[in-house]
Amino acid sequence: MIPGRHSLFWKLALLLCLSAVFTVMLSGWLLRTVGEQVVLLDEPAKVVMREYAAQAEDAWNRGGAEGVSAWLEQLRRREPGDAMVVDASDHSLSGRPLTESQRAGLRFQRELDWRMSFRSTSMPYIGVPFPENAQAGRLVMQLPPRFMPGRHWPLWRTLLVVVLPALLAMLAGGLLYWRTMVPLRLLQARVRRFQDDPEARVGPGLAARRDEFGDLGRRFDRMAERVAQVLGSQRQLLHDMSHELRTPLSRLSVALDGDLSEQDLRRRVAREVIAMRELVSDTLSLAWHDTEQRGTATEPLSPLAVWDLVVDNAAFESGWPARCFPCRLPADARVAGNLNDLAQALENLVRNAVRHSPPAGPVSLDGRREGDCWHLWISDRGPGVPEDRLDSIFEPFVRLDQARSAGSGFGLGLSIARRAVNRQGGRIWAENGRPGLRVHLCLPAAPEVPAANV
Repeated sequence: MIPGRHSLFWKLALLLCLSAVFTVMLSGWLLRTVGEQVVLLDEPAKVVMREYAAQAEDAWNRGGAEGVSAWLEQLRRREPGDAMVVDASDHSLSGRPLTESQRAGLRFQRELDWRMSFRSTSMPYIGVPFPENAQAGRLVMQLPPRFMPGRHWPLWRTLLVVVLPALLAMLAGGLLYWRTMVPLRLLQARVRRFQDDPEARVGPGLAARRDEFGDLGRRFDRMAERVAQVLGSQRQLLHDMSHELRTPLSRLSVALDGDLSEQDLRRRVAREVIAMRELVSDTLSLAWHDTEQRGTATEPLSPLAVWDLVVDNAAFESGWPARCFPCRLPADARVAGNLNDLAQALENLVRNAVRHSPPAGPVSLDGRREGDCWHLWISDRGPGVPEDRLDSIFEPFVRLDQARSAGSGFGLGLSIARRAVNRQGGRIWAENGRPGLRVHLCLPAAPEVPAANV
């Protein structure tokens, strides 16, 4: 899988590449710079060599060849290695002919400011002109071993080739650690805080990032928001349920304290038990819809077939004939939905319509195709709903009539219907039909299956 454009991978890879390039360039530059410095003679060595050249010139000026020869004997006892004094034509000024090794040293002699070579095992020959009269001659001698530069070069090379890249790698690692651990610890702190405070969020600083940490922060915020909503909904649901249970329990208490006959008392208890069972069942269904936020598996469904199933149950419960539930949907209507959720939504909507409609209704289903959706609506002939209450009727335990008799319902049917429709990727709303109430559903249309070639 190729990382996205704003993935943290590219940022970390760029940082690693830059650090690697910088390390190579810096190490190479330091190797060249330090390498050039360590192969040059230091100033004390130059001073000694120039002093020797001055002594050689003084011996030539005072004693000629014999003076130079005597001085060379003294120099050999003082410094190891070969030495000679020659004129501008490379002829010996000591009166002794030059040996072959001395002539080879003359060919490869170096000046004081030149770089020394480490390729040869013997000391290099250094040529130093006479300080007063450079044309008169010069001293050519092998560099004393104590003045040989580069004695610390192996240590410098180890520092530049091994230690410096290691330090730069540690610095790059520290930057990578900071780049990843700062948002990670921020997210970790928010998660720990969320354990005690459901309102805790990662905040815009982390959520605004466009890399994996930003995506994780946004997902955490959505999860925290969902959890907070579920907790709030569950608390409200528990409060409302306990409030609704007080009514049938109060009626049972009155009935038990009254002077009803045993038969009437049994009927009253059975009636209240049925009401409480319905309340508990609807409340559990509503709580399940609130908790299960993910969309359900969908399949192509025919709203007409589902409507027929719902009508059979509604006709049996209400005692209305099936013709009181007309359906005017096209025969080719297909929606992408979940059978259980769609049947539950339509069943609750029909029960609500029957409850508020005059005897024999009717309660009808109509619809039409609108783009990628099917727009369905269920109409009744009831009294309708005040305009300012059209949205609130889908909230749990909301009833327009304040009666709390067992037959008036608990105001959960429309709430369950809305959640069932939302789980299928649809939406639901209501409007007054004048007369009656019209509840609209917008559900995704099922993809058309191409006809097979004959």
